Amino acid sequence: MTLPSVRRSVLVDDVIQRLRTEITSGRWPVGARIPTETALIEQLGIARGTLREATRALIHAGLLQARQGDGTYVRATSELSGAIQRLGSELGEVLEVRQALDAQAARLAAARISPEAVTHLGELLARRATAWQHRDRDAWIQADHAFHQAVADAAGNGLLGDLYSALGPALRRSMATHWDDHGFDGADRRGHEDLLDALRAGDAALAARSAVSNIDATDDWHGTGN
Repeated sequence: MTLPSVRRSVLVDDVIQRLRTEITSGRWPVGARIPTETALIEQLGIARGTLREATRALIHAGLLQARQGDGTYVRATSELSGAIQRLGSELGEVLEVRQALDAQAARLAAARISPEAVTHLGELLARRATAWQHRDRDAWIQADHAFHQAVADAAGNGLLGDLYSALGPALRRSMATHWDDHGFDGADRRGHEDLLDALRAGDAALAARSAVSNIDATDDWHGTGN
């Protein structure tokens, strides 16, 4: 698929927006290599310097990643996601961010969650327990993150849900990195089964405390394992 050409006098900002649209629409998915510089120059009808300036801006924003000798790849679908993905696997940083997000998500979800969402959360926890029992790291990480994302979505605040979604890659990296740490307990019900009980009861204060207890428990084993 080719991009529509633009005027040669176009501003760099217009080219940035054209490229960003390809990324955010999913036509250039995360992990994909974007068309070559020569191809984009031909498709857009712009000068090489204009394209390079636009590409540098998107690299700086975290949407693109240049790999020397291999081209330019899509790194994230939004500036927010790109910025958050700059977080490494350092669990301490992730926990500090989650301390605020998880508590507020749980508090809001307790007042707004639907019966269908409660049922879905129970199913995710069953998957999480099974994965832990079989020591299936990837399945456990997927189920654990899906549970917390579902709580954030149940909060009924689109921005909060988007923030949690953007944080997802950093959360999954941190869990993968620390899976074998001493004291890691993937069956811990704090912030999981007990959080679900609080949500089912509509107890906002208890739900928030339960969410925080999960972060505290993680912080405890993380400190012990290091």
